[in-house]
Amino acid sequence: MPETIDHRSLYRLPWSFADNPIAWLEPTQACNLACDGCYRKNVKEHKSLDEVQSDLEVFRSLRNFDGVSIAGGDPLTHPEIVGIVSRVKAMGRKAILNTNGLALTRELLVELKQAGLMGLTFHVDSKQGRPGWRDKTETQMNELRTEYAELVASVGDLACAFNSTVYEDTLCQVPDVVAWADQMIGKVHTVVFILYRAAMLDNFRYFARGDEIDMQKLVYTKEEETRRTDMQAPEVVEVIRRRYPDFRPSAYLNGTEKPDTFKWLLSLRVGRPGKVYGYAGPKFLEVTQAAYHLFAGRYMSYAPPGALATGRSMMPLSLWDDGMRTVARNYARALMTNPLEARHEQHFQSILIIQPIDVLPDGRMNMCDACPDITVHEGKLVWSCRLEELKNFGCWVNAVPRDREVRAVAAAE
Repeated sequence: MPETIDHRSLYRLPWSFADNPIAWLEPTQACNLACDGCYRKNVKEHKSLDEVQSDLEVFRSLRNFDGVSIAGGDPLTHPEIVGIVSRVKAMGRKAILNTNGLALTRELLVELKQAGLMGLTFHVDSKQGRPGWRDKTETQMNELRTEYAELVASVGDLACAFNSTVYEDTLCQVPDVVAWADQMIGKVHTVVFILYRAAMLDNFRYFARGDEIDMQKLVYTKEEETRRTDMQAPEVVEVIRRRYPDFRPSAYLNGTEKPDTFKWLLSLRVGRPGKVYGYAGPKFLEVTQAAYHLFAGRYMSYAPPGALATGRSMMPLSLWDDGMRTVARNYARALMTNPLEARHEQHFQSILIIQPIDVLPDGRMNMCDACPDITVHEGKLVWSCRLEELKNFGCWVNAVPRDREVRAVAAAE
């Protein structure tokens, strides 16, 4: 059993459906990879700039947001991706590119930055079937992650994040990615672990508008019978703590059906490459989110690299936050041992664990409450991870436990 984490001891991120740091824009379904576990059908179709603008206007009218995650598909396959970034910038919001990086060049990255790009999130994991990287471990994939991080750093002043899907057989390699991020702190600002899920589970039947449906139409239907689809965020914490005993989550988003589940579980550590001094606590996250909303009028999404290099100046917040007190204490000890430590900037780095949709035993869908990854479909805001349900069946799918039929027959007898 994974260790217990008391959600009441953490900061519940204050986001809501209408007031949220992120808007999830999908200008294309096309992709140049076929990643295991992807929840979007790969269709070689792009939205026009007018359609993209229409989606942005829906976000503007329905959601108070700080940044736009430009996703897909892979947005770099869109022939007018630079223009899309420009439109996000023109509406006064942060443009963040979510990409596998395969089509990225330095020349394109410079052009995107000039258009207003604020940062990138690269999806890199060992089950993407990348040319030249097949059959690699997550540990070996750190070499590719380094290439992308160095490319972004060479252009400068761009936020850089990485996410990867975690499978049962790669869970043990998560600490290797955390250790890599430790060495890259200052160049890599966020690392995200997304737990694998599948659309169809054997112990359920699925219905849309009362009719039973074939879930095989969805691209992320379960393929391997032995693959786990129920990994939980505390399991990842437990694995990380075997190498980093001080690893400490400080904030979370709960599930829509179960308030004690961790759909987004956030840790924020402070340090320099190769040396972590500690983890910010719940009060620090609360102060920064509340202050940003007070002055900017919205909740903070991505922070620029310059702001993330202010770990040393943020240590006075230790008066309110026990985590930052530990950071300040460890840093002071390091200075007494080696005063030259003062030459190094202290950076913030986020480690985020995302636990996607869980189907509860009674068929209820436990979604991410106040999910940031909300997109637009036919003029409405919808969960991006379940968009294929709307496209294939015209409505959300309901799951009915198969054992309900057994109970019904037994009751009739």
